[in-house]
Amino acid sequence: MCGILAIFNIKGTYIEVRTLAYDLSKRQRHRGPDRSRIIIIEAGPNTYHILAHERLNIVDLSDRGRQPFQLVDDQNIYYMQNGELYNYWSIKPDFEKKYKFSSNSDSEIVGMLYKEYGPNDFWNHMDGMHATILLDMNNKTYYAGRDHIGIIPLYYGYNKDGALFLSSELKGIHDQVVEIKQFPPGHYIDQTHEIKKWYNPLWHNFDHIPTGEINFQEMRDKFIDVVRREVKGDAPFGLFISGGVDSSIVAGIVAKLIKNGEIDLSKRGMRKVHSFCIGLEGSPDLHFARKVAEYHGFEHHSFTYTVEEGLDYIPEVIYHTETFNNTTIRASTPMYMMCRRIKALGIKICLTGEGSDELFGGYLYFHKAPNRVEFHQELIRKLNDLHKYDLLRANKACLAWGIETRPPFMNKSWIEYVMSIDPKYKMINAFQPQIEKYILRKAFEDLENPFVPQEILWRQKEQFSDGVGYSWRDGIIERANQLISDQQFSQASTTYPLSTPRDKEQYWFRQVYSNAFPSDSAALSVPYAKSIACSTEKALEWDEAFKKNTDESGRAVLSIHNDALKEILQEEDKITDESIKVQDHFQL
Repeated sequence: MCGILAIFNIKGTYIEVRTLAYDLSKRQRHRGPDRSRIIIIEAGPNTYHILAHERLNIVDLSDRGRQPFQLVDDQNIYYMQNGELYNYWSIKPDFEKKYKFSSNSDSEIVGMLYKEYGPNDFWNHMDGMHATILLDMNNKTYYAGRDHIGIIPLYYGYNKDGALFLSSELKGIHDQVVEIKQFPPGHYIDQTHEIKKWYNPLWHNFDHIPTGEINFQEMRDKFIDVVRREVKGDAPFGLFISGGVDSSIVAGIVAKLIKNGEIDLSKRGMRKVHSFCIGLEGSPDLHFARKVAEYHGFEHHSFTYTVEEGLDYIPEVIYHTETFNNTTIRASTPMYMMCRRIKALGIKICLTGEGSDELFGGYLYFHKAPNRVEFHQELIRKLNDLHKYDLLRANKACLAWGIETRPPFMNKSWIEYVMSIDPKYKMINAFQPQIEKYILRKAFEDLENPFVPQEILWRQKEQFSDGVGYSWRDGIIERANQLISDQQFSQASTTYPLSTPRDKEQYWFRQVYSNAFPSDSAALSVPYAKSIACSTEKALEWDEAFKKNTDESGRAVLSIHNDALKEILQEEDKITDESIKVQDHFQL
């Protein structure tokens, strides 16, 4: 993982261009604190191409893994990548028969894939998460693209002279271009400036409703194989465990791979797997995450924070995540704080549970889906937008501290497999007990050798921004009311005519964001739509109550959630003040 910056056809002297490259690349150094490299290639009289890379050492920790690369067999091909290619280890033996490698970095194979399959098709042969940029001086062409679902961020824009700027984060180039945009996932651009789609799965077809049957053993085997591939690397790794079913399944698979000898911790400088969770004192996530970690014998770290501490961090979280979306900031803040603590332990990689809810309909509002067609179409909408929300959060909040996050549920082949299943099996009323993500839970139910303790496996959904502690959101609203006067808010449409804040919390976040990124195009790069409990705006049509209460937190559908959480905690005699607040204060 790293920060990348590319500029094609920038005008100026060599010194001016190199100085600019250094200054812009440095803005992203938090993403790659280990090493830097800049390559300047002459494109014409006083015109240059720039490739700049800020490296986080993950695979091949030596200097041989520094990017940008030049293809050993063709020094006119330059390339760099932000991300990880999980099929590297399986395809490298065949490529070694034909090409020379200078390192053990997974990214080095990108140039060989380009030579082998050509500029239009080599994207399909990269299995992983990535933003990739390649320059071929043999024919004066260049290419830049983004992975299938947008796990890795990429922004682009043109300056007044027509030079193309690309960077991992908006802050790298927002003040250099006329208009800044997020680069679309599953697409690439070349020197013609046309953005072309390279990822065309069947599930992108909105009118195709799949009819695939359920095979629980097959589902289990496929996801185990995904985690097996995505946990590979040379640097120490850890696990984010929220105590929910998704991250707990990932943790359970890792534990079994270690027990089976498929993961050798000693080769990565580890004695034990470290797991992490954060929340307010007494929050649900801390309680259940510790249960999971203790079950597997992980070295667990429960980090706590106060509402006041979290509020202090919000302005820098907005700067690093480059968004003013409510739910993203609420969830990013504790994650950002947690990663600061993780960095001190020397961990560079953490596996997460992001994306499962978008594949299986795990959010509580899916209980109201009227039929299988609308259920499936909402999944498509959620997946297509995920790079603007949870994937953005997990990447930027963590790489602000040099922590790479890997979300196995977003693996390309796994998404295609799960999205081929008939949505009738994902609906809440398909099985007993009626609970979201039943088929995933059932696939990993193993009573003899459990992946996950039963009480966790069947625990109901908890949004991260709620699970860290229910008073967190209340504290944000209270602080926003203190900072933003009624008079200020009454002028919201004048101050911010684009994406006008709908409440004082949004106004506060927008104010901080626009101070750092003042352009209209920067504002338009942030999603702005009404939502209930993380729904898309379209799903508000499912229930009249949804239309009247567009609260983006999980408590907006709390009547579904309260009884389940109360029952679990009562059984264990673990009801805390934080969990009591759920049923006392927040009803639809």
